[in-house]
Amino acid sequence: MRRLAIPLALTLATSTLVSPAQAADKVTRTAQCQGDWLPGTPTAEDVMKGEISLVGLPAYKLGKDINWGASPYRNRSWEFVFQSLRWMGTLVVAYENTGERRYLDRATDIAKDWVASNRRGAASTKSYVWKDHPVSLRTQPLLCLSMHVKESWLKDSLAEHAKLLSDARLYKKGHNHGIDQDIALMGIGCRYGRSDWSNLASRRLTGTVKLDVDSQGALMEQAPRYAVYVYGRLQVAMTNMKACDRKVPAEIGRRAEALKDFIAHSTMPNGYMAPLGDGSAETEPKMETGTPKEKVKVYKAGYVYGRTAWGKPDSAYYSIRFGPGMKFHGHEDHLGVTYYAQGRDILMDGGFHSYEKSAYRYWTLSPEAHNVPTVVGARFRPRTASKLTKTSYGKDRQAFRLTDTAYGVSRTRSVLVNHGEDLMAVLDTASGGKKIRNLWRFAPSFKVVSSGGGKVVLADGAFKVTLLQFSSCERIGGQKVERGGKLGWVSPTYLAKQPTNVVVSPAAKSLLTVIVPGTDSPKVSCSGGKLKVDGRTFSAGLL
Repeated sequence: MRRLAIPLALTLATSTLVSPAQAADKVTRTAQCQGDWLPGTPTAEDVMKGEISLVGLPAYKLGKDINWGASPYRNRSWEFVFQSLRWMGTLVVAYENTGERRYLDRATDIAKDWVASNRRGAASTKSYVWKDHPVSLRTQPLLCLSMHVKESWLKDSLAEHAKLLSDARLYKKGHNHGIDQDIALMGIGCRYGRSDWSNLASRRLTGTVKLDVDSQGALMEQAPRYAVYVYGRLQVAMTNMKACDRKVPAEIGRRAEALKDFIAHSTMPNGYMAPLGDGSAETEPKMETGTPKEKVKVYKAGYVYGRTAWGKPDSAYYSIRFGPGMKFHGHEDHLGVTYYAQGRDILMDGGFHSYEKSAYRYWTLSPEAHNVPTVVGARFRPRTASKLTKTSYGKDRQAFRLTDTAYGVSRTRSVLVNHGEDLMAVLDTASGGKKIRNLWRFAPSFKVVSSGGGKVVLADGAFKVTLLQFSSCERIGGQKVERGGKLGWVSPTYLAKQPTNVVVSPAAKSLLTVIVPGTDSPKVSCSGGKLKVDGRTFSAGLL
């Protein structure tokens, strides 16, 4: 089974023979240490041995004297998780669960050394150590440790964390980082009786949640996988507020509940989330969402999701992107589509590779990494909003029209999806007599069987899929297929880069693309503005 692409922290276990001096104490389990804040790796045993594996990268040997400036993989996510100290927190939780003092002693040594070696503003301290997210995430293990270690250096360090967390200039309002900041500040305030910190965290949280999760329950960060993270963090925030004898604002509870529907609609029939924005195709929600009433859902935040049925892995599923311009974890994927049918990915998004500042990372953000139309000879204008202007719903057929001015002129895409007899049809045009071209990224398992005369056939073993293209009801040839090169790539998992087939259309004033899964020989005809595919008839204009 695939798992979340970027773990944000780690978990626990034990080994090593226990000497009489290490005999178990009677230890009270605390709310600050228990819960689901710990990651899956490394375990307490790993940390005790001095080897930690973070964000899926190979184990790193800590040694007794830890190098706090270490960055063995030049990976930003690794650095942030290393500095979060959650891996240290596994030791404190192991102490609570086993009563073995050696875990607490090693955790104390690690934390005390970190505090001494990472003073804020010191020339030897890496700048990212005191960035908002490591500060927020580091608060939990330090608070957990403070339940058993009452020394001034630890209390002073948490006060320093609270100072940054309460600084309005550093607050990430309307973002998951802001939620983490509020959770952390609330925790310190409650731990040390600082109502000014707790009050500030409570006030800010409501405003941030209303910006980050809209009234429909859609996450506004433009990467659906983060909805799972935000939902989990809101559960923590609400639990902590109650533990701090504070009333949970009703709006936070409502929006957290609405997130579950958004997560359900964003999850494909195979159980993994649609890999949109900074979202890997290996993200499996692993939470109970319930089954929404609708099979088709339009979110004004910029998502159309549709499926033939709930709970059936072989049902069809599609996504369409529109809405506000790119921000936070979004990509330039407006008017883009993905398509899943007959139990497999057909059309895929370029995916999420990493947060590293590399040419490939920036390419994955670009229009060329998505199934979108481009206007020939026109310059792309980043962060342009797009609109959904028309819809037509039926049980077995839905159609949508979207438009924007991302290339300085109107580009318009109409999308029709037929269920039962599966197909997706897409019509692209641009205003001002401009020609348009489009890209179609197929799942990596498909290989090209044939291409010519406006028809491209791909196969994955015995399974076939056919792409057909028309302009003004006439078949149009000249498609190019690129595997590798500049366009033919997909990132199905974190840090992965895999070649795949991308069909590049010819340029034309209008392009009607038809994707027919499950066959290499659909019967097709077009006349009088009507297109017929294996007996299914629809307008060549789609709506």
